Amino acid sequence: MNVQDTPEVRELSYAEAIREAMDIALERDPRVVLMGEDIGVYGGAFQVTGDLVHKYGTDRVMDTPISELGGAGVAVGAALTGLRPIFEFQFSDFAALAMEQIVNQAAKLRYMLGGAVSIPLVMRFPAGSGTGAAAQHSQSLEAWLGHVPGLKVLQPSTPEDVKGMLLAALEDSDPVMLFEHKVLYKMKGHVPEGYYTTPIGKAAVRRAGENLTIVATSLMAHKALNAAETLAGEDIEAEVIDLRTVRPMDRETVLASVRKTGRLMCVYEGVKTLGVGAEISAMVAESDAFDFLDAPILRLGGADCPIPYNPELEKAVVPQVPDIVDAARNLVKGRV
Repeated sequence: MNVQDTPEVRELSYAEAIREAMDIALERDPRVVLMGEDIGVYGGAFQVTGDLVHKYGTDRVMDTPISELGGAGVAVGAALTGLRPIFEFQFSDFAALAMEQIVNQAAKLRYMLGGAVSIPLVMRFPAGSGTGAAAQHSQSLEAWLGHVPGLKVLQPSTPEDVKGMLLAALEDSDPVMLFEHKVLYKMKGHVPEGYYTTPIGKAAVRRAGENLTIVATSLMAHKALNAAETLAGEDIEAEVIDLRTVRPMDRETVLASVRKTGRLMCVYEGVKTLGVGAEISAMVAESDAFDFLDAPILRLGGADCPIPYNPELEKAVVPQVPDIVDAARNLVKGRV
């Protein structure tokens, strides 16, 4: 973390940390504007934007029509003209309606125009299951956008990181996709006051260990830490790496950990098939760290099915703490 003027640290929720980052950015830089459906007087679908419209007015905090494709297109155009827009989707699932603008415009215009332009755009995606929002409002689609050259894809898991990474994203000249797990919005943590940035492309080692490496993303980083505490009671010390950035991925931190522990498990909420864990696994398999492995690589991801509405079924289709504990135990004890 790059903190200026050694700020005080307070406890904020994840949502409050995002709002504070946007407030700081709006005040510091007149080029920053917020765009999205119901982000004005209503304060956003999850009340993250709050009352910023009253502080900065409707010229800086803009409600857009109910058209994700149109709103995303306006945001891309605004970035081309020199503004630094933050565009909020109500749910990450609705990115499907705006893929033309995200994938064919935002991600490619710098390349197609020979580097003559930049697209300093941040898109915010409330994502993930656990809120009973069912199949069309609960997906984890970070792997979709992580597949696209020209985009940077973030999954911060703590209030401190989401504030710092949002501010770092606003300094970037390329489009940044910020995935915010909805269950995290109420989670509280220590957050420094004032302006600071958290580096894009750098994972965080949340817990040191020597028996296996668990690479986790977003909410799963917290579940992995809980599982690691249980495993420690069985003399299994897991090293937990919070990936934080899907693209660009922190190759060095992951490989160094695997060389140390000799075992790797990837835990992510998105569908297991072709997910973030597949890329991590391939990265290790194609490196010298593969020679240090004492067991097969394991992936714990979401089931290959839509997210159910029923609360118990919803839990069943994404990894939970007991699943992580069981898989890690089997991995260390050679049962896979």
